[in-house]
Formats: sequence, structure tokens, C-alpha cells
Amino acid sequence: MAHRILLAAALVAVVMSSPALAQAPAAKKEPAERLDGPPHVTAKAWAVVDGKTGKLLGGSNEAETRAIASTTKVMTAYVVLRLAADDPKVLDEVVTFSERADKTTGSSAKLNAGEKLPVRELLYGLLLPSGNDASVALAEHFGPRFGRDEDPVRSFVGEMNRRAKELKLAETTYRDTSGLTADNRSSARDLLTLTRHALKDRRFREYVGATRHECEITGPDGAKRTVVWENTNKLLDVEGYDGVKTGTTNAAGCCLIASGTRGADHVLVVVLGSTSTDSRYADTRNLFRWAWQQRQKAGE
Repeated sequence: MAHRILLAAALVAVVMSSPALAQAPAAKKEPAERLDGPPHVTAKAWAVVDGKTGKLLGGSNEAETRAIASTTKVMTAYVVLRLAADDPKVLDEVVTFSERADKTTGSSAKLNAGEKLPVRELLYGLLLPSGNDASVALAEHFGPRFGRDEDPVRSFVGEMNRRAKELKLAETTYRDTSGLTADNRSSARDLLTLTRHALKDRRFREYVGATRHECEITGPDGAKRTVVWENTNKLLDVEGYDGVKTGTTNAAGCCLIASGTRGADHVLVVVLGSTSTDSRYADTRNLFRWAWQQRQKAGE
């Protein structure tokens, strides 16, 4: 037994005196936090712009093309609302939910095949609970107006891409109406350009600023039921924030486009690829705080 103890002690002594271990470099540390400049955030890409002028106030990887999850639905709504701008009666048109829309996976407006509701109501189902099913139903309804493709959803997506080109969104490509897959790609700066244009529409501001909405749905047998949609954007619970859209997928991470005002000052922020739901809100609020502090210092 004593022999074993002496042998173990000798082995420890050899290990402790090993030149390779004694001379091993210390693990490299990250640089210390800067006391100036934007805050540290978990987002893989972000951008901040002046809401009135569109001037870029700050960013990181803001031109990088990334998956954008349900922030896609800003363009889905924009396409419909451009039609309504030309003809307000578009919002009164009745959409009948199809089996395809009903079976769409992911976040949902929880409508069923055969149920009917006006476009103006379905836009709430698109933008508050982030209904993937609502995005398909809208695309099926309006797609035939944008092309002769046998699949109306593909025609609608074609119009989304045409609008992106019209707005000079160079890093943006759409492959679906919801962002459910990783095929929809954009950049932080493109998303803020699109958002600035969308926010010019009063109706869009009303949709993305609503925390909750009730709607009456008509079933195929004429029976009525009421659905309640809650907004996924929890920044609306904080004074000074008034929109715009969340997005979450494995490929995109946690994303958020946000609009905030402080007095007469209007700032837009987008974060893409934050590490968690809580992180995207913390990232966004820290970027707003930094932007407003910088503008106060500059006297803007």
C-alpha cells in the first residue's frame, strides 16, 4: 500500500514539473469592453437608422445576407397594402381558407379550411401571431393578380421579389411568404429600408402597433366564432415602442425589427440572429439606448 502511495506521489511530481505544462501559454482573452461605441449584443447582424431620413446610425454586418424568419411578413403585408392603396375595397374582399393554408406548419393564426374573413382582418392574423397560414391564404387569394403561374403562391412571391427590386433591396430574395424556411434572405439594412417604406402606410402602422385583436370568423356552415390574436412583439409592452415584427427559426435565430420614438425622435432597429428570445429584446433596447444617447450628445 505504501509503495502505491509513493508511486502516485512520484507521478504527480513528474506531471507538475513537466516543462510542456509549465510553459503552456495562458488562454487568450477577448478585448476589454469599450467605453465608447455601440453596446455588446448577441445578434449576428444589426442596424440602426433614423426613422425619418433613413440615415444609417450604426451597424454590424448590416449588409450581410442572412435568413430572416418571419420578418419576411413585412413584405407580405406590404404587397397587399400596396394593392389597397390603389383600391381600398381590396381590404373588404373575403378570403376563404384553403386546406393548403390550414396545413401550413409553424406559427399560426389558427384558422381552419373553409373559414372566411375579410382581408383587413386577416392582415392582423398575419402580423400579430405571425400566422404562416395567413401568409399562404393571402398569397392564394392575391397571387392570380400577379401572374399566370398555376401556383398562385409562386405568383405572389414573384411580386414580393419585384417589389424588393423596386425598392433597391440588393441583398433580398424571397422564396416563400412566411420565412418558415431558410430560403428567404435579406440584410439588416435592407429590412430597415423596407420597414421605412411600409411604415408610411397608416394601416400598416395600426397593424404592427396593435397588441391584441379580436376577429369574428365565418365557418363553411355559416356559424360564427371569435378568434383572439396576441402580438408576438413584447416590446409593445414598453412605453416608446410601437412596432414592427418578430421572427424566429433555427436558421435565422431570434430576430426583431423595432420602431421606437423618444419625443420627436424616431429610430428603427433590427437585430438578426440573437441567441434567444430574451436576448433579442435586450439587444434591441440596448441599441435604442445607445442611439438616443448619441443623438442627444450631437444635439440632433
